[in-house]
Amino acid sequence: MTVSARCLFFLWLFSSTVYAQNVQYPVKPVRVIIPVAPGGNVDSVMRMISGKFSEGLGQSVILENKPGASTNIGNEYVAKSSPDGYTLLANTIPLVANISLYSKLGYDPEKDFIPISMMASSPSMIAVNANVPVKNMKELIDYAKKNPGIIKYSTSGAGGITHLAVELLAFQTGTKFAHIPYKGGGPALTALMSGEVDLSVLSVLSAAGQMTSNRIKVLAVTSPKRLPMYPDIPSVNEFVPGYEFNSWVGVFAPKGTPSSVIQILNEQISKALRSPEIMEKIQKDGGEVIASSPEQFKKSITNEVTQWSKVIQQAGITPD
Repeated sequence: MTVSARCLFFLWLFSSTVYAQNVQYPVKPVRVIIPVAPGGNVDSVMRMISGKFSEGLGQSVILENKPGASTNIGNEYVAKSSPDGYTLLANTIPLVANISLYSKLGYDPEKDFIPISMMASSPSMIAVNANVPVKNMKELIDYAKKNPGIIKYSTSGAGGITHLAVELLAFQTGTKFAHIPYKGGGPALTALMSGEVDLSVLSVLSAAGQMTSNRIKVLAVTSPKRLPMYPDIPSVNEFVPGYEFNSWVGVFAPKGTPSSVIQILNEQISKALRSPEIMEKIQKDGGEVIASSPEQFKKSITNEVTQWSKVIQQAGITPD
């Protein structure tokens, strides 16, 4: 065999090996790190699609909650994981906002992760405890202006999405609220229902589950317009023009993950999201299925980093 022939043979062998490795992915369970406590929007959406996602991959999908430090613990864990497609991250706004909140991070949201897919986007609902003497957003804002710092609000953690949502409202209305952080969305909701705090920003799912409990009053949705399934609940925008807050849920891989693996993951996540039962569940909860491409998601992440940098600076938001 000539030198040229041997080179061609080894090139073919190498290409075949790489191809075989790619098409064999995954050969073991895929773990998705959820950097928040169970019960939040990220956790709910990920659990909603995990069954279909697992079926598509032909492997188990293991969901592991690693809450703490406004998702930084889970984010850094995945950023430093092996880039082989077997450790992924599901997260939302804190991933892109934390770089403007913390002077030192163990990761960079744009440099240390590869966006796989933005899965869904959804507004939230602003609710108060039933004993708070307001019936709508106008009365809430007026009450807050007359009693600065008196209204206590619960969040899933300092610098998290609920923290950002309320501080954005405070900034745009010239009001002041007292922030009480909890370890997760579940404890924050419990605090609101018990009267330990006065106000909270809830997922549509969480709010809907408590609307008939007589323990909370839902004042408004954070989307620009009213939701079709709740036409009687006004949007914050009707009282505070320009206010909008929509959270999203997306999946990421550590930098260096092969593009072929990213493609497989994106295809299977999209397939799971577009199944009729999953679409119906997400829409019922007030959300919208996105199922973006990696390129679309990457562009969104860049825009979000810039947007939240401005909001955080203008509102003076700092982690506790």
